[in-house]
Amino acid sequence: MASDEVSPLPFISDNDLKPFYVLHKASNSQQHNVRKPVGRTSRKVKVNLSSSLAATDESEVFDNDQLHNNSRMKNFHNAWVKIESTIKDVLHNIHSDVFNEISSWVQKSFGEICSSGKLDANKATCSYPIVTDVTSKQIFTALVVMSNIEFVDDLQTFADLGVHLHSHGCHVANLSSVDFSAKSGIGGCLRSLLRQILDGSTDAADISILASWYMEHDNFKSPVVVIIEDMDRCSGSVLSDFILMLSEWVIKIPVILILGVATNLDSSKTILSSKAVQHLSPSKFFLGHPADRLDAIIEAVLVKPSSGFLVGHKVSAFLRNCFLRQDGTLTSLVRAVKMAIVQHFLMEPLSFTVKGLLDEEVTEIDAWPTQALDLPSCMRLSEPKSKALLSGASMKEMLNMWSSVVLCLHEVGKNQSTTLLDLYDEALDPKLYNLRNSDYLESKPDHQRPSWIHGINGSSSEKQKGRLISRMIRQIKDMPPAGLFQLLEKWDEQTKGVDKIHEKVKEIQLQEPFKDNNLKDSPSKSRKQSTRNIGNLDRGTKALNEKAVAQITCMTRDHMQPIECIPFHEIVCFKNVDKLQAVLLGDPRKRIQLDLLECNKFLKCSCCTKSNNVPISSMHDTSLMYTLSQEHGNLINLHDWYQSFKAVILQKTVKDKQKSKVSPSPKKRKIAAEPQNITEASVQARFCRAVTELQITGLLRMPSKRRQDYVQRVAFGL
Repeated sequence: MASDEVSPLPFISDNDLKPFYVLHKASNSQQHNVRKPVGRTSRKVKVNLSSSLAATDESEVFDNDQLHNNSRMKNFHNAWVKIESTIKDVLHNIHSDVFNEISSWVQKSFGEICSSGKLDANKATCSYPIVTDVTSKQIFTALVVMSNIEFVDDLQTFADLGVHLHSHGCHVANLSSVDFSAKSGIGGCLRSLLRQILDGSTDAADISILASWYMEHDNFKSPVVVIIEDMDRCSGSVLSDFILMLSEWVIKIPVILILGVATNLDSSKTILSSKAVQHLSPSKFFLGHPADRLDAIIEAVLVKPSSGFLVGHKVSAFLRNCFLRQDGTLTSLVRAVKMAIVQHFLMEPLSFTVKGLLDEEVTEIDAWPTQALDLPSCMRLSEPKSKALLSGASMKEMLNMWSSVVLCLHEVGKNQSTTLLDLYDEALDPKLYNLRNSDYLESKPDHQRPSWIHGINGSSSEKQKGRLISRMIRQIKDMPPAGLFQLLEKWDEQTKGVDKIHEKVKEIQLQEPFKDNNLKDSPSKSRKQSTRNIGNLDRGTKALNEKAVAQITCMTRDHMQPIECIPFHEIVCFKNVDKLQAVLLGDPRKRIQLDLLECNKFLKCSCCTKSNNVPISSMHDTSLMYTLSQEHGNLINLHDWYQSFKAVILQKTVKDKQKSKVSPSPKKRKIAAEPQNITEASVQARFCRAVTELQITGLLRMPSKRRQDYVQRVAFGL
């Protein structure tokens, strides 16, 4: 073939648009009519420039959307990683004192065990225990009280304790209640112990192996700490035998036990045998209270705007109800927060701007996407949008002031055992915020306030709403000077970095009565004593209390604006409680039915999208079978169902008919794909597999002995 001869173009089907996509990207100088010879005739193909430009714009929009989607997923990943690390740091700080106390106790106990002196080589290497008196068979045991009914929240706590002790040179093994089951016996817990101490080098259940390993090299310089995470769930007989076995070897293997106890310290006497209890030398340790852990997590994750994610009032009320009315575990609360983050970054198109919204000051209106100006929170602004955005404080500054006020109020409510979750839920309510900003504030006397100020619409169930913050404000009036001084010191710590609030707190601290050093050293009085001595307070002290009340009232009015009242809050705030409820509680059977009937949304194939849910052969077999089952009632005849399935599988689509036509070009006739021959056996195999999958998903009940040719539908309606 000559070099200047035009080679024939490859076959282009009617549905193949790729050549046109390539043509419109060429330069203008190269755009010309392209000849396409077919046999003896040829035709001209004219390039449509307008459609090419439209395709270019669509490709640019697609690239921008893809870039924004990547940014949203990146922001989600960064937000969740930050929240997860924050939770770990918070729990570690809460338990750090207890961990250090347990570590010191372990080293002290190990010193007492080794005070009897080192064994000689013959006794140390023998494969049987050393006979001694009863007192030398005592096992130092730490009873760690979790103060939590649900053990799931303390799984990570004992894992962190093991890491902490291992970092201090101890040989640590974490055993769970599964290792002490009656089915596994003492061999199961002993194997798990040896695997962890010996790094999985053996699978034998022989305690003498551990004794020989301990005397090798420098292993004898550190104690062996066995952590049993939940003693209440262990088999009492297996755990008792395990303790009796360790007591026989405690001279050769200085084992120290750490037992997790749910609530009752006397549970060891009810679970273990009396003989096993006699070999324990217990010491008591207490983990942080669950309420303290809850407040710390709420403060670090939701109150402080460090992660770039917040929730609305309805979502916070749902989280609170889930925590109080269901299992009441921190694990479920953290899982709900994670699901809320996932849903927010999936549903909010502008969530790719989260980082710039919270980390940088907005200085130009052009820095925002045009869609952000159409958000409902921005549309509500009375003044021009540009002035509101440029003259107002940044969202991060507003959130910092909001969190400082909430934490200051929580410092007041700690004496009344007020949880931060309750206060957080009330602080997010826009309706209660509007009530607090009315002319009749809660600081007015009761007889001067109208009845509707106590709640919304004055109903008995809603009168309790909105009283938490007001009760905290009124509590400041009754504080003695020493208590007020300590409260202002805590306010000073909470407002550091927020200059507008911190300066006002400093002004109250510099008042004349607080210059008396006796107030700093005087102990805080009880609430009854303070109430009894209110009349004896001098005028200067009352004036300071009134100033503190006026200050916190001003802070709640000016700086505790709910997140849902701030412009652009939709970008960082998740408010769709129905979506979160559907994800957490869910309706799995309904979700399975919808996924089967709308499989094209997941497979994203063009053929199924164009079919409008009409059964076609290209559909997934299970989805096709379930679509065909909608034509039947409660019972489905297997023969009719199979024939319908077979008819759809074997039918020829329009595309197959076009391909089967004879092409004028011999080369095209070779390229044209022939439909594959589908055998009866393959159709039956596909039918059986689809029926089995529908049975596994719980949508179908297999034939019974009475009606062997019928299957029964289990789920109806959506």
